Amino acid sequence: MRRRRQFRTTRQTRISRAAVAVAALALVATACGETSSDAAKDDDGGDKKKSGAYQGKGIGLAYDIGGQGDQSFNDAAHSGYARARTDFKIGGVDMEPGDGESSADKTQRIEQLARQGYDPVIGVGFIYAPAIEEVAKKYPDTTFGIVDDNTVQAQNVADLVFHEEQGSYLAGVAAAKTTKAKHVGFIGGVDIPIIHKFEAGFVQGVKSVDPKIKIERRYLTEKPEEGGFASPDKGQDAASGQLEAGADVLYHAAGLSGQGVIQEAGSQKKWAIGVDSDQYQQKALAKYRKYILGSAFKDVGGAVYDLTKSVVRGKPVTGTQRYDLKSGRVGFSDSNPDYRALKDVVAAVEQAKKDIISGKVKVKIKP
Repeated sequence: MRRRRQFRTTRQTRISRAAVAVAALALVATACGETSSDAAKDDDGGDKKKSGAYQGKGIGLAYDIGGQGDQSFNDAAHSGYARARTDFKIGGVDMEPGDGESSADKTQRIEQLARQGYDPVIGVGFIYAPAIEEVAKKYPDTTFGIVDDNTVQAQNVADLVFHEEQGSYLAGVAAAKTTKAKHVGFIGGVDIPIIHKFEAGFVQGVKSVDPKIKIERRYLTEKPEEGGFASPDKGQDAASGQLEAGADVLYHAAGLSGQGVIQEAGSQKKWAIGVDSDQYQQKALAKYRKYILGSAFKDVGGAVYDLTKSVVRGKPVTGTQRYDLKSGRVGFSDSNPDYRALKDVVAAVEQAKKDIISGKVKVKIKP
């Protein structure tokens, strides 16, 4: 029996870092999750009027499952948070979810940020939709943002959503042009509609190159709380199964679990395709970067930055903000020089990008 490799996580680091901030914020970790960055020094309550100079305490960011250090979705959001704080010289606090927390815990986290005076307050992931909807009504002068959800319709809420299927289509083209076995794989973290978009785009992209290519498909869990986005070992096991079945290029949309996919593919000297962030650039995956063909990225960090910029400048953006290939907020990264050396692959991906932007190709959102 093959020994399972051990995975390093950032949980201990995050808990250590959170301890000081939790004390400063007077939060109970089990109820509100872990925190980091600058904590508020007071809790005045009330809403901040957006008149004249920026009056907020800075940006409040609440992470999705997996938290900071996932080398993917949450880290992408953190990059925008950090850049906004630096560029606009504002404060901020970023908070992580607790293990096995309830919807009420998420609501308490969002409300704590709003009550402390942070503006904007951003929930990373659709799981914050009920919390944002409830709290936004109580703080009408605070701007809220939610990533990957457009169900919250309010005058002070920005829904930051992406055409994930378009970047995934490019990933499918790259995989189809690269595979030697004519056999590729898709691994989704959780069996939910937003991840179905990743699968749909990837499958369509593969089939656009060669309809005969075999595609393995696997979802790690049915529900987010079951660890589909936060379990590298689950990702490794799924990747191992698909590689043993004959796939030689794997694409994941699995958050922190995707580290296991990349590590397993890299250890077997097979190609992996990352997601959300440019995973070739991630330090935690440096050992396997040679085997990261590219990443179907979506610039969550850019969306977080843009929303913060609008608030700081006194003209908050609200409503649905949708990002696609044309906007540059969705795409396929080409950081790996080995990928750029594959001229026919690069050309095929570039042509696919042009076809999507021009409208020649319509990418499906359901498998």
